[in-house]
Amino acid sequence: MEAGVRQNESKSYRCLCYFTNNIYLRQYGVHVSYANESQFWNDYGQVLLQRGCDTQAKRLEVNKEIQAEVKRRRNFGRESVQRRETIHKLYKPLYPDIFTLQDKWLDPAFVELASYSRREDATVEGLLSKVTTETGERVYSFPVFTLEFCQRFIELIEDFENSPCPKGRPNTMNQYGVLLDELGFDEDFLKPLREHYLQPISRLLFPDWGGENLDSHKAFIVQYKLSEDTDLSYHYDNAEVTLNVCLGADFSSGNLYFGKMRNSGTDSSSQLTECEHSPGCGILHRGQHRHGAQPIRSGERYNLIVWMRCAQLRNERCPMCDMTPDLVEVEGPGDGFSDPQGNYEEQRTVQVCQLT
Repeated sequence: MEAGVRQNESKSYRCLCYFTNNIYLRQYGVHVSYANESQFWNDYGQVLLQRGCDTQAKRLEVNKEIQAEVKRRRNFGRESVQRRETIHKLYKPLYPDIFTLQDKWLDPAFVELASYSRREDATVEGLLSKVTTETGERVYSFPVFTLEFCQRFIELIEDFENSPCPKGRPNTMNQYGVLLDELGFDEDFLKPLREHYLQPISRLLFPDWGGENLDSHKAFIVQYKLSEDTDLSYHYDNAEVTLNVCLGADFSSGNLYFGKMRNSGTDSSSQLTECEHSPGCGILHRGQHRHGAQPIRSGERYNLIVWMRCAQLRNERCPMCDMTPDLVEVEGPGDGFSDPQGNYEEQRTVQVCQLT
């Protein structure tokens, strides 16, 4: 594999809430927290009953689903490292050249947008004149990739999916897709995309969300198909700033929709606004801005998602539990935190199999 996997020598951290909070129950369309069975049913029993969890058998299925997700999270770091190493040894990419970011893969308008944003005299007003402001508050769209690149990327993902290599799925909401760090895209593609293109743009558009100091990311492909995932439920991201690029394929419907920011009250249907998403186009928004995707009606669609994170902000408040993060060192990828003291005791290195 031409694009080698480079181990990140820096330490990785997660907040302990990763192992207990924001567990998505797909059948009932609700996110839950799970510390223990008693707490869980006290907190969510009535909600689940109203959504159809009305028999003992269904309750047992819920317990089983949660335990499986908790186990996945406990083992994720170690298994992700193993998958990455196996993929590096076994997978021969269909298009090795797209593992390195090149201007020829980028829409000229995006190159110009980033070039303007890097100028010392660049202004928010000047940047806003070059992007499309969507109906959702502070939601922006602009071309990112050429259609040729999008097609090659889709073909590569399909080729990888058909390979015998292990696949790590993005999260509990997206059961079909690919974690791009495991595939080998981080160092030579995603990192320069974040540092040289997306961060300068975010510096102007989202200075209050760490736009100037987006120092890490998580990136993945999500796939929508009638026989698999067709939509994406209403949610927010574990990110300060999110880029969502439609890679394409043949599909109909499936627009993104946005509501309110997290912790700003309940949305009514009249407050949800839709954004069309065409191949090659990216939508940039705050990670805490709640959003979802309407069901596709035909075909299939691939999206590239980049969650960009600012350790300076999330070390003060975890965006998932809204508390000062209780950091533990983990194997494999973390969640964008850094060790602010540099002196965590050895026993704080998480042994995830021991978490309850």
